[in-house]
Amino acid sequence: MAAPDAQANQVLSAKLETALVRELFAVWKQINASYFRQALLPPTIELTRSQAVLGRWSHATRTLEISRPMLLSHPWGVVVEVLKHEMAHQYVSEVLGASDESPHGAAFRETCRRHGIDARATGLPNAATGSPGGGGAANGFADDREARVVERIARLLALAESPNEHEAQAATLAAQRLMLKYNLESRAVPRDYGFRHLGRASGRVGESDRILAMLLGKYFFVEVIWVPVYRPAEGKRGSVLEICGTASNLAIAEYVHAYLTHTSERLWLEHRQNHGIGRNRDRRTFLSGVMAGFAEKLSRDAHAHEKAGLVWVQDGDLHGYFRRRHPHVRNVRYTGTRKNEMFSHGREAGRRIILRRGVEASPASAKLSPSGGARLLLPPPKAGLPPRQGS
Repeated sequence: MAAPDAQANQVLSAKLETALVRELFAVWKQINASYFRQALLPPTIELTRSQAVLGRWSHATRTLEISRPMLLSHPWGVVVEVLKHEMAHQYVSEVLGASDESPHGAAFRETCRRHGIDARATGLPNAATGSPGGGGAANGFADDREARVVERIARLLALAESPNEHEAQAATLAAQRLMLKYNLESRAVPRDYGFRHLGRASGRVGESDRILAMLLGKYFFVEVIWVPVYRPAEGKRGSVLEICGTASNLAIAEYVHAYLTHTSERLWLEHRQNHGIGRNRDRRTFLSGVMAGFAEKLSRDAHAHEKAGLVWVQDGDLHGYFRRRHPHVRNVRYTGTRKNEMFSHGREAGRRIILRRGVEASPASAKLSPSGGARLLLPPPKAGLPPRQGS
């Protein structure tokens, strides 16, 4: 395994570590109630120094071990998935009493399948890698056809780099139409689903973030939900956006999220400069307008596809996977920002956004970095990942 980064080597104060264990136990209780109907008895939760074993359930001592380096060097979503994995072991061990089969035997795999838990014995959970739970091809896609479709979509986004606005828009529409046709044709066959967490954990979810999440769920073939997270180094809670879908749809939705997040910020900076605005007071309102304007554009595009006979119907299998992962979903209403002049400026800018991307190499390494950073459309296979647990 590669050498741990500096973040994994940091030491929490006694106060922060106590708060961290308390938070882990609170998550354990929530999972026990939501997934296992209170069937599990509280274990001893222990933080270990292991970097090779991310988590382990010990039946003999009734101890649930979690790697401290993993807690400090990976997003909280990864931690929760490791915890779920070990709780599945606890359930099989203490409730089902399946002591006559291997740790990752049939009873364990079925328990994980029923609750949308990553059952793999090695590697990081798919919240970190983005691979679907199960997946067939080495690049994370179910088959070569899925990989080819994403490559074609990526090439169409490359054509959207054209300086001619009409050509660029035509390329984007063709990419959307290809996504829609592929998903309609694929609904008749079983598909693997996975999940990803997008963006940084935040204590405050703005209206622009909520509109962006809405349009991903409505137009890009993924299910979306805001999930709670914990930041151990700060001892604070927050939220992060989770998307569920096939490997190809996850990859594209992640790119759209990154592209729109970067583009909206760039449009705000340009607006500030062009209008001599010195402060960021109206930034959030402008960003909300940008996302609302782009959502209106996608709605018009969807209407054009409907005229061509391409009408999307919800993927029931995906919804089933989503509900297995989130059996208790609570819908909350939020009041939007005041629709003032700044919102209108942002909306007008959002209506002109065209998804575009220059593509390098094959889809397995095609870089999607709207901000110039190292973002990957289709992450290459990660070699040498550590085992998840030691049984």
